[in-house]
Amino acid sequence: MLWQKGRSSDNVEEATGGGGGGGFGRIHLGLGGTVIAIIIAMIFPSTRGIIFGLLTGSDGGVTTSNAPAQVAKVNCDTDAQTQFSCKVLGSTEDVWTAYFQQAGKQYVDPKLVLFHGQVATACGGASSAVGPFYCPGDKRVYLDLDFFQELATRFHSNSDFARAYVIAHEVGHHVQDQLGIMDMEQQLAQRGEPMQGADGLSVRLELQADCFAGVWANKSQQQLQWLQPGDIESALNAASQIGDDTLQREARGTVVPDSFTHGTSAQRVKWFKTGFEAGDINACDTFHAQTL
Repeated sequence: MLWQKGRSSDNVEEATGGGGGGGFGRIHLGLGGTVIAIIIAMIFPSTRGIIFGLLTGSDGGVTTSNAPAQVAKVNCDTDAQTQFSCKVLGSTEDVWTAYFQQAGKQYVDPKLVLFHGQVATACGGASSAVGPFYCPGDKRVYLDLDFFQELATRFHSNSDFARAYVIAHEVGHHVQDQLGIMDMEQQLAQRGEPMQGADGLSVRLELQADCFAGVWANKSQQQLQWLQPGDIESALNAASQIGDDTLQREARGTVVPDSFTHGTSAQRVKWFKTGFEAGDINACDTFHAQTL
């Protein structure tokens, strides 16, 4: 991936400290974060209240202040990983701004917050153990750059485009937020639609974010011609490594579809490919799809 061809975003920040979040909205964990969090809760029972809060949007019995995290604007030239993140975020801004304009809408850029170890958000406190995530309460994507190393070692995905897919998926959640899809999901949940499970709302939301990441890949390639042979395959490999079935089988040897939150490996690959091949978010309606 010739990522240097991209434009650097001005919306990348670094968390420098601050209090706990106020709990406004559920953290949308990405790329296996939910399964990782549940494993932590199983191994360390004392963390279960915190993990429950992250997954449900409640405080989980955890006392936090309402002080927001302190952030500072990032110098994109600090190091290669930061520069890469700035370039990919800049591309998502260009793609989604143009896409929204064509639909007569206005796209509001999200912020990307880089952190190390733990961070306070409007959705509550979180640690790097949950993986990259999006918080609708403050319209920010949160990323511990050390996750890229985990992507390489644990998930066997060490390409630039696999890392770009990580960011694009989380920005996909922001697009859902902008389009009112997250509000719709919550309304359906309040009416009794199940959140978890193979056909649950959470799986449908996550697969749609994968599809939106595919749409971004299509449009960014049209704009920049920056993809190289093997790049799409690397993203598909990353998607195949982080399905609920694969992660559950790795963690405990069995698969429990009733606890799915992100979709199977095959589903994640399918919906990314759907978005990439169509280049159109109208192909990403997972909420009305009869078969995921």
